[in-house]
Amino acid sequence: MADPFNMENVTEAVPVTNPQDHGWGDKVPYDYDSYAKTSKELAEENEARANNGDEAAAHYAGAVGGVKVGEWHNNAAVYEWDDEYGDVGPEFPELERQLFGSEFHVKSGIDFQKLSTIKVVQEGEIRINPIFSFKDAGLHPVMLRNVELAGYEIPTPIQQYCLPAVFKGYDVVACAQTGSGKTAAFLIPTLSKLMGKAKKLCAPRPNPAKFQEGITDPVRAEPLICIVVPSRELATQIFDEARRFCYRSMLRPCVVYGGGPIREQIHQLQKGCDVLIGTPGRLVDFINRPHILTLKRLKYMIIDEADEIVGANWEDQMKTIMSGGDQEEGNINYLMFSATFPKQARQLAKEHLAMNHLRIRVGRAGSTHVNIKQEIIHVDPALKRTALQQYLLSMPPARTIIFVNSRRSADELDDFLFNSAFPCTSIHSDRTQREREDSIRAFRTGKTPILIATGVSARGLDIHNVMAVINFDLPSPMYGGIEEYCHRIGRTGRIGNTGVAMSFFTARDEDLAPSLVKFLLETHHPIPDFLAHHIPEGFDASGEGNADLLDFEDDSDVEEENKPEENGNQDEASNNVDGQGDNSWNINPAEGQSSKDAPEEPKVNSENLW
Repeated sequence: MADPFNMENVTEAVPVTNPQDHGWGDKVPYDYDSYAKTSKELAEENEARANNGDEAAAHYAGAVGGVKVGEWHNNAAVYEWDDEYGDVGPEFPELERQLFGSEFHVKSGIDFQKLSTIKVVQEGEIRINPIFSFKDAGLHPVMLRNVELAGYEIPTPIQQYCLPAVFKGYDVVACAQTGSGKTAAFLIPTLSKLMGKAKKLCAPRPNPAKFQEGITDPVRAEPLICIVVPSRELATQIFDEARRFCYRSMLRPCVVYGGGPIREQIHQLQKGCDVLIGTPGRLVDFINRPHILTLKRLKYMIIDEADEIVGANWEDQMKTIMSGGDQEEGNINYLMFSATFPKQARQLAKEHLAMNHLRIRVGRAGSTHVNIKQEIIHVDPALKRTALQQYLLSMPPARTIIFVNSRRSADELDDFLFNSAFPCTSIHSDRTQREREDSIRAFRTGKTPILIATGVSARGLDIHNVMAVINFDLPSPMYGGIEEYCHRIGRTGRIGNTGVAMSFFTARDEDLAPSLVKFLLETHHPIPDFLAHHIPEGFDASGEGNADLLDFEDDSDVEEENKPEENGNQDEASNNVDGQGDNSWNINPAEGQSSKDAPEEPKVNSENLW
């Protein structure tokens, strides 16, 4: 594990090896001719070539996950509700294939059961009975069918607690490991709860069956759900999930983000918007245009990757978004999700969430799960590219994300691998939005299965079959440290799938070493010899020891005397902890929550709140 390629003894150049001889596909140059064309021109060209028998063009003429090549992601296909439909819309097989095809999203893996053994902690005085089956969760029939189409069989630990909490009307602060199903944990219950009342709650909109561009009067977007995320890539990814879970319902999702065409985003909003996903800057832009967007109908405000948002100098934007302009006071539920919760995020929760909000931890905040095999090798900085080349040639070809610490490094490493004949692409914040979307699409479809990225640009990416993550540069403690490491390796091993995380360690990474060793010990990984001097007392180099002895930075303001209740996923977890019994939280179709289980104001020590 310490040095599988004997990097320290490399004294001569590695023989030139063709990656294609090792199973990698051909390198793919970026098509700047296509980039110079409009979305419409590119789509028409591909369609014309496909009609003339060009098989390659036929592939690109079709929509991948509802998005055609050259098309902006905010224009991706959604289920358009016709006023003539009854309570449930009809099926559309082609759209269903685009939304739920196995190549377009992550389904639970063979090691999913390992996630069910993770300890769940409920902090504060509120207690929730978990659910252990989607069929017993009281979901709207349309949502239950969409969950089945998405391939979700068993709720993950975070979903087991969030679904009943949302149905009961609680505000939620949830801290769970990366790849544990947080997105579905907030989309499934919020959308399901609104589906039965959509005709009553949704704002008026033009009938898509009769909509004519430039003739039909546009409407103002009045979303019921607003989801705030830190990055454009995460925004489009959650938009994809929302498109799936809104299938065959009246709820219409939209996404807005910087760098994309604002006119096209306005056009989508003016068709009607019930679920709005966006980045802070673009959301504030539209909130300041009340003729385009109002939050007066808002029912749910959801903050995803809260730690990244509060740490990215978006304080002013978040104040505007959380105040919501003209939204009705007390009519909104707030949900905050993240893999880590620093004090700034907890302060945001204090300011906006109800006193009796539910606080849930799945595993230790900032931890990762055992489905990810972590490997650390010591590499001389001058030989890192050689080590990377050898590692890529030694592994089975698979979707791989390589993390670097700077935009310049991303460009340079992209050039190096491309000139070494590897099929690669890269993303970072200096790329145009069109380039970023094209790169993610090429990576998602396997056209370029190697993606080089900076940490922030890949935050929250959830892509099918990412088998390996490589930390070409480890994050320094000044720029995220072990929390950033956690987010990075969480791009693999998602929802019960397995993955490998390889990291190159150099002398510059010594400041990260103590935290890294604790992180490895927590998941029972052996410690390489060059990090052995950081092993804490009570452990050996094989990774065996008492995990309770590991001293991680506390991420809770809860006083020691108010110890949280721990909930495993055993039968006793469904005991009557909230005084209602196993099935008492089932939804009253008329009110959306059980009348006997409406949130009460418990006596809470405000000094102990997050």
